[in-house]
Amino acid sequence: MATAKDFDNPVRPTWCSGCGNYAIWNGVKRALAQAGLEPHQVMLVGGIGCSSKLPDYTRANGFTSLHGRPIPIAHGIKLANHDLTVIVSAGDGDTYGLGLSHLINALRRNAGLTIMVHNNRIYGLTKGQYSPTSPVGFRTKTSPAGSLDAPINPIALALAVGGTFVARAFSGDLAHLVDVLTRAFTHRGCALVDILQPCVTFNPGFSYDYYRPRVYRLEEAGHDPTDFDAAWRLAQSEWGERIPIGVFRQVQQPTYEERLPVLSAGGPLVKQTRVWDEAAYARLREKFI
Repeated sequence: MATAKDFDNPVRPTWCSGCGNYAIWNGVKRALAQAGLEPHQVMLVGGIGCSSKLPDYTRANGFTSLHGRPIPIAHGIKLANHDLTVIVSAGDGDTYGLGLSHLINALRRNAGLTIMVHNNRIYGLTKGQYSPTSPVGFRTKTSPAGSLDAPINPIALALAVGGTFVARAFSGDLAHLVDVLTRAFTHRGCALVDILQPCVTFNPGFSYDYYRPRVYRLEEAGHDPTDFDAAWRLAQSEWGERIPIGVFRQVQQPTYEERLPVLSAGGPLVKQTRVWDEAAYARLREKFI
């Protein structure tokens, strides 16, 4: 059985000292081991940004995609081999900005993916522009008068489109983060984990010291993740001075892959043997070319 060290590789991270990504990276390795997974069973897909460098530092299958496009690529990989545990590692800009429509569709389809969002409420790698989760009035180099945009509510959005696993974690609470990620990796269906990740260089206002006195664990508060109404109230009403972390919603529904006859009947596509049908190909060519 694999341990967290089995997911180490020789490539060392280049994140800033104190970056919340270090805790997420360690949490991912521990959670993968806790979920009973081996490196060859895991595919990590990144977009562009600090968060998307996590696959480079982890011993597992990895793929670096385009900015805003890790989710459709990850789902393509899952469709080709649904035996893999496919995990997206991306930032709030990647997921809630450029790739928002992909997130919505993955959640409503209940695709077999875990989508981890390193939510530092800023674009870090490109030196500090406001992101879709930055608050109104947030001042950056490109918004000296303050952002005019209202921040997106990722938990409420995921609940609204029917997400079967919707959670929030905090990189400053590693033990809880590992527990949430383990549950996400073993969930059958699409799991969104929004991770509050301090960017100590470009967004020091939302530091560990900001989050620690505000976050509380939903599990310790007795929240029932099967209660949609309770999850919706929490997502809409609690933010700012009191921030819930944990699993807001978890229910079991058929996954997208389970509803595809070609996958449910024949197993992963990469393991299926197909016999070339020249007559069928000729009919398709005649019809479409």
